[in-house]
Amino acid sequence: MQGVFQHVNGVISATSGYAGGGKDGAHYEMVSTGDTGHAESVRVVFDPHKVSYGHLLQIYFSVAHDPTELNYQGPDSGTQYRSAIFPSSQEQADIARAYIDQLNHAKVFDAAIVTRIEPSKQFYAAESYHQDFLTTHPDYPYIVINDMPKIKNLQHLFPKDYRADPVLVTASASAN
Repeated sequence: MQGVFQHVNGVISATSGYAGGGKDGAHYEMVSTGDTGHAESVRVVFDPHKVSYGHLLQIYFSVAHDPTELNYQGPDSGTQYRSAIFPSSQEQADIARAYIDQLNHAKVFDAAIVTRIEPSKQFYAAESYHQDFLTTHPDYPYIVINDMPKIKNLQHLFPKDYRADPVLVTASASAN
């Protein structure tokens, strides 16, 4: 999912990480057990003058994943792959709830959206080897099968929002 948002105009940064559990469990080996309360997640920082939160939600629900799958994303399963939004404010939580209600009411998907809104959860950045993985490993089989089609869908569905050069975590870190 990080790779999708790194290619969206107006996104300042997209960092892979974990949200929903405690600091002590915010490590890939622990999160992958499904016992930490964490979900693998992406913190998206954006310029609201260039892209709205609502539009980012539209991209999330259209391109990034299947919001009707509770604890699955692609071939991965477990609570750490749950469909969840971790809003940074009550306003974002309200917008996300309203958007989900609209999508469900319009029956956009064949099944009900199961995406959970989980406010007030701390985000913990993932280990450095997880950052920018799509860009640094474009030929990795998981990326080719599961993530590159999402980038193509972003280009196709939102051509004006697509940025060819992704905003990278490693570039942001080296600029600081």
